[in-house]
Amino acid sequence: MNYRSINRAFPRLAKTICTLIGCSVIAGQALAAPASQTVVYQSGGKAYEGYWQPADHSASQAALVLLVHDWDGLTDYERQRAQMLSTAGYNVFAVDLFGQGIRPERIEDRRQHTGELYKDRARLRRLMEAGLTAALAQVAQQGGDPLNRMVMGYCFGGAAVLEAARSGMAAQGFVTFHGGLQTPEGQSYSATRAPLLILHGSADSAIPMSQFAQLATELEEAGVSHEMITYSGAPHAFTVFGGANYRAEADQKSWARFMAFLSAVQRQPVSD
Repeated sequence: MNYRSINRAFPRLAKTICTLIGCSVIAGQALAAPASQTVVYQSGGKAYEGYWQPADHSASQAALVLLVHDWDGLTDYERQRAQMLSTAGYNVFAVDLFGQGIRPERIEDRRQHTGELYKDRARLRRLMEAGLTAALAQVAQQGGDPLNRMVMGYCFGGAAVLEAARSGMAAQGFVTFHGGLQTPEGQSYSATRAPLLILHGSADSAIPMSQFAQLATELEEAGVSHEMITYSGAPHAFTVFGGANYRAEADQKSWARFMAFLSAVQRQPVSD
């Protein structure tokens, strides 16, 4: 082929290469995992910033897990747990109970924000419902099963999960990890519509075993299906990676039981 022939053939070759590259890019986009994102939503005229993590695969049919943070707000810890759930095939929405930009770092600030909600349980319930509404909006926009949902939380978030359960929130299951267990005066589990899984450390000095036993009595009296597991030697916050109280064995065992619970309860869709 002479120079003139090469010169005439080059545009066709270039076009072919560009087409192939374009196809590769499109294929790569199709194979890429759905992107996580922050989601700003409203409750009571105030902005809150949640976190949406779609399932790594089959997100359009995936069940939803509503994840509730502990007393330092929605941080990298919750995002890491959301990614773990995503890898397991769940859509995840981490709710924000403190407000956009509020991620307290000092102990006194954490006590202030959680204390305000412990004193105003009606507001806590509204925030949980607002978080669920925001999560379902993401499901409607991006795909997923809106009637297939579970609620879980850590520490303070565990107390919020039980508040949602007592309120009668529509879900297939409620799970707490080293969460607050006391029932406020005047409340009960008479409106609870789904089973509970309570995962707790028997060495937890912040939430003693007396509260664990009292909760078991209340759930039994209310006829609520429940499973309550303790882990020997596990203190409060035993699942927090890198923390002084982290206990790998208890963390791994409780996560495995959590995964099995999710798999079991999601087979029974709940209606609103």
